Amino acid sequence: MTNTTMTLDDLHRILAVCGGASESWPAGEDVHDRPFEELGYDSLALLEAAVRIENEFGVQVPDEVIPQLTSPRDVLDLVNGPTAKTV
Repeated sequence: MTNTTMTLDDLHRILAVCGGASESWPAGEDVHDRPFEELGYDSLALLEAAVRIENEFGVQVPDEVIPQLTSPRDVLDLVNGPTAKTV
C-alpha cells in the first residue's frame, strides 16, 4: 500500500491486468469520461480492479459504489478525492 495519487496510467495498468489490454483504450487520447464499456471493460474487471486499488493505493472501494463508477474519471475522483477512505 503506497497511499499515493492514482493517475490515469495507473488505472489503465490495473485494468489491463484485470480485464486484459483493451484496444479500445486509444493511446494518447483523453479517455477520462469514456464509459468503461466503450473501453472494453466489464463489471468483473472493475470488481477485480477495486481490490487491486485497495491493495495498491490503500483506498476503500465499497462494492455498492462500483456500479456507479462508469468512467475512469469516476474512479480517479473516488481514489484521489477528499472523501476517499483509507484501509
